[in-house]
Amino acid sequence: MTSPDVLLLDEPTNHLDIDSIVWLENLLKSWRGAVIFVTHDRAFLDAVCTSIIELDRGSLQRYPGNFTAYQSQKELELAAEALANARTDKLLAQEEVWIRKGVEARRTRSVSRISRLETLRSMRAERREVLGKIKLAVASGERSGKIVAQLDDVSKSYDRPIVRNFSCTILRGDKVGLIGPNGAGKTTLLKLILGEIAPDCGDIKLGTKIEVAYFDQMRNNLDLDASLEDFISPGSEWVEINGERKHVKSYLGDFLFPPQRASAPVKTLSGGERNRLLLARLFAKPANVLVLDEPTNDLDVETLDLLEQLLQDYSGTVFLVSHDRYFLDRVVTSVVAYEGGGNWRENIGGYEDWVIQSQRTKNVRHDEAARSQRTTKPMSAREARPAAPVLKSQSVKKLSGKERQELTEIPDRIERLEKEEQNIHLQLADPLVYKDEPARVAALTEELKTLERELALLMRRWEELLEKEAAA
Repeated sequence: MTSPDVLLLDEPTNHLDIDSIVWLENLLKSWRGAVIFVTHDRAFLDAVCTSIIELDRGSLQRYPGNFTAYQSQKELELAAEALANARTDKLLAQEEVWIRKGVEARRTRSVSRISRLETLRSMRAERREVLGKIKLAVASGERSGKIVAQLDDVSKSYDRPIVRNFSCTILRGDKVGLIGPNGAGKTTLLKLILGEIAPDCGDIKLGTKIEVAYFDQMRNNLDLDASLEDFISPGSEWVEINGERKHVKSYLGDFLFPPQRASAPVKTLSGGERNRLLLARLFAKPANVLVLDEPTNDLDVETLDLLEQLLQDYSGTVFLVSHDRYFLDRVVTSVVAYEGGGNWRENIGGYEDWVIQSQRTKNVRHDEAARSQRTTKPMSAREARPAAPVLKSQSVKKLSGKERQELTEIPDRIERLEKEEQNIHLQLADPLVYKDEPARVAALTEELKTLERELALLMRRWEELLEKEAAA
């Protein structure tokens, strides 16, 4: 393998699973050479980059720090720019009124003031506005039943187990993220949940009045020879969004496609434009269940922000297959994660909640395995000799009645605290709470820290009692 001085990476995280993305992050962080990469993966940016170069309206600007630091600096910069533009526009309007005054005013006007007016006109003409944002609105279908899907001990195999003894209940309004390595079977699990394929064993009950809209990451639904307007609304010049009739060219304009491009063939679009077109078609279809398979590929950061907000406010059910950790954390209310061997597990909360819970589970399993190894370890010849009589003062104390009761109660206490912790995470995931109740955010954050400390102490106490019980 060569060791170049500079690595150039264009969207390196597209189509990679999370484990591969984390591996790439660690590789690049330890890379001694320079790395220049183009990406819209905000978690990847936060983890890897030390500065950001932005191309905005024909100008390049460098911002030190990661994506989070860039966001703060950019917000201040845009606010200052908007204020300066407003002042300039106000002054220009005043000067235009002055220059159009009567003959008497024109006799007394100064050459310098006229020159300033010309400068203001030139500045206004040369100003490049911030690019428009797409306008996202989804055509909500008829309200589905309360239960969307119920799976009981469902299994499915092909050449290997894909889903094994999986049970879950999906309710209307749930936003479910599916996490797993490439090839794990996320698409198969989705098809099982939606009733598109039958399980080998187990029961699947689908809810009533379900209307599904599907976003396909492979873009198999794209007709490359069709025009943009025919692809969105075949045989009609109109689309209907939530009861509002809209001309297809106006609707395409909401997704930043100018009217003159409405008749252009789909094959002339870039990757990001094709994704926007697929989103336009998806949201034009009445649906109460959205299935999004890697929707974030090739989308710019502003569009990702708007898509996040739309899905947060969407009253229907969302199934999201994504390797974008930042996007998952801000959209989903639960995660179904692959654990190997066809086993899937549902966890409440977003991606970070799942990481924390998985780490806790691994730690508990590791401790149990270590204890089991200690109790079953074969004795050496020296250890097998008859033991000398042990004085009563040297003997290991057994658990007292109070400690035994404590050991029995701790798992229930841990489960209760974890549910409280998950509830706080769900409240903190609501963007409105930061806007409307900032004091509550501080209180919830402090409560979360207290719960985490209490959980850590309980886990430590549980391990101590288990070790004491095993040694007695």
